[in-house]
Amino acid sequence: MARVIKIDNALQKKFTNKKKKKGKRELITYFLIVCEGEKTEPNYFKSFPKKVGKFIYDIEYDGGGISTLKVVEKAIELKNNSKQKYDRVWAVFDRDSFKSNSFNSAILKANANGISCAWSNQAFELWYLLHFHNRITAMDRKEYQKAIENAVNEKLNNKKKPFQYAKNSPNMFDILNRFGSQELAIRWAKDLDKKIDGENFADYNPNTHVYKLVEELI
Repeated sequence: MARVIKIDNALQKKFTNKKKKKGKRELITYFLIVCEGEKTEPNYFKSFPKKVGKFIYDIEYDGGGISTLKVVEKAIELKNNSKQKYDRVWAVFDRDSFKSNSFNSAILKANANGISCAWSNQAFELWYLLHFHNRITAMDRKEYQKAIENAVNEKLNNKKKPFQYAKNSPNMFDILNRFGSQELAIRWAKDLDKKIDGENFADYNPNTHVYKLVEELI
C-alpha cells in the first residue's frame, strides 16, 4: 500500500503568520514527489532544509516499491485527484532490471501528463556517486554500493570504522554534502544528460535526472 508522508509544516505556519501581521503575504510552493523506493529516495529528499523566506516548500512523498509505470500513474492520480493543488509534481524511479520499453514508456507518459521525471539508469545511487566521481562508463546497479563505500572511505580515512552504505540510511544527505560535492554532482549529471539523443532513455547508462529535482529544491 502506497504511503504519503507529510513533512511537519509548523515552522511554515509560524513564519506565515508572522508575515501576515506585517501586512505581507508569503508565497508557498507545493511539491509532490512520488518515489519508487520506500526508503532510499524519500529519506534523501526529506533531508533537504525547509525553506523559510521568499519560498516555502511543502514536500510530500509516496513510496511503495512499485514499477516505473506505476510510479508515473500514481503521480498522475495524485496530481489530478488530490485536494491540494501542487505546483510541481515529480516521479522518481530507476531503470533497475525493468524492460527498456517499460522504462521509456514511463518517461514519455510522464512528459505527456505534465509530470517531471527524476529517473536514473541504472540506479538512484548513481546520483550519490557523482558527488565524488565523474562516472561516465556503464555500471550495474549491484556495483554502486561498493563504489559509494570506496568513495566515502577515501575521504573519511578511518580504517577502524569504515563507512558502510545502507540503502535505508537517513544520513546520506549529510554524508554526501560533508564528504562530496553537490555542485560537481549537478555539473557531471548535466554532462551525462547532454549525450541523450532521442527517446530510448534506457540505452543511456549511466545517466540520472535527479539533478533537475535537486536544483529546484535548492
